Amino acid sequence: MSPRVWRIGVAGLGTVGGGLLQFLSERPDFAPAGGRAVITGVTARSRSRPRSIDISAIPWFDDPVALATSPDIDLFVELVGGSDGPAKAAVEAALKAGKPVVTANKALIAEHGAELAALAETAGVPLLFEAAVMGGTPAVKMLREAMVGDDVVGVAGILNGTCNFILSEMEQRGASFADVLSEAQRMGYAEADPTMDVGGFDAAHKVTILAALAFGCAPNYAAAEIEGIDQVDLLDIRLARDLGYRIRLIASADRTADGVAVRVHPSLVAQGHPLAETRGALNALFIEGTRIGRIFIQGPGAGAGPTAAAVAADIADVMTLPVRPVFQRPAGDLKPFVAVAPTRRVGKAYLRLLVKDQPGVIAAVSETLAECGVSIDSFLQKPVEDAGGVPIVLTTHAIAESVLTDAINRIEKLPAVLERPRLLRIARI
Repeated sequence: MSPRVWRIGVAGLGTVGGGLLQFLSERPDFAPAGGRAVITGVTARSRSRPRSIDISAIPWFDDPVALATSPDIDLFVELVGGSDGPAKAAVEAALKAGKPVVTANKALIAEHGAELAALAETAGVPLLFEAAVMGGTPAVKMLREAMVGDDVVGVAGILNGTCNFILSEMEQRGASFADVLSEAQRMGYAEADPTMDVGGFDAAHKVTILAALAFGCAPNYAAAEIEGIDQVDLLDIRLARDLGYRIRLIASADRTADGVAVRVHPSLVAQGHPLAETRGALNALFIEGTRIGRIFIQGPGAGAGPTAAAVAADIADVMTLPVRPVFQRPAGDLKPFVAVAPTRRVGKAYLRLLVKDQPGVIAAVSETLAECGVSIDSFLQKPVEDAGGVPIVLTTHAIAESVLTDAINRIEKLPAVLERPRLLRIARI
């Protein structure tokens, strides 16, 4: 019996799509289970755009939905991007037509994953999205497959290479956020509109997916608590370093007695910790289970090669014909995603104040914190040139965020305080 030929339609011919076409043209028989993967249809925004691979011999579709439902494809690969619009319409159409879907679209899965999972399971076909999180680093397979014998209690890590590059460069070169962002755009690490990355939204999409896989719940991107790095000041990076920390954008999901807490925040990580030592555009993730303990994975989170490799790995899985629940359990059994209110969170924190250089300031700040029930762990007062005042930095013992917010509101009103205190969380990793 000759190996089966899988006819594949690819929507989206950007960096990842081009990388995938190049790989499959060179190695159509790559799948371990046998069979061949052949591209039998493509679509993109522009047919005439210059590309590194020749697509003239591949049937072209102007409409992604028409490609997704074509009788000439067996598997649909969506690399268009975006949570709605053509991407969502095409994926829905493919699943309704009974065709397996492979996607790298984190926004689509994070915002519509539960309904798409129901469509896939009704049709009895796979919906796979390894490339949606950490590019070629297998975070999704780790949770979906390797951890099914354990109970995952939390995941945390660096899920956006653009932000990690910016923070690493700010620290290493002493450059401002704006200067490093401009460099990242020139190098291709950041988009012309970097909001999705530096605003924390890209990382929030990814950790929402990981939370659903880890805890068997429906993805709920709207419940994520999100703060980006656009307000991280070089002053904070320098002062955090003096205290023995580095600032990283940490995305985390934890299962608690009250529900699931999904957060993205710039956070202080102790120097020497694997996440503090993750530099440049790399991604890194800790997964913690009750039986296995802590697992750490690190690797490239984007790029044509790594991400196309993850898409190809999903194609290979489809070719072996396994069909498992999209999010650990059948879509109808997914638990509601109960979000933990941010004010109920308890943790250590970094506070940076800018005050007038006058007697009694420290006493007033300390008294206010004591009245609010905030206990100081460490304290640093260090004159900084051109800071516009005297920076005072302190770290707290674990405290409820509602209590800390009340203390910040009261400190801000002190006559000697020049601006609202800057709060950064200290990562519990």
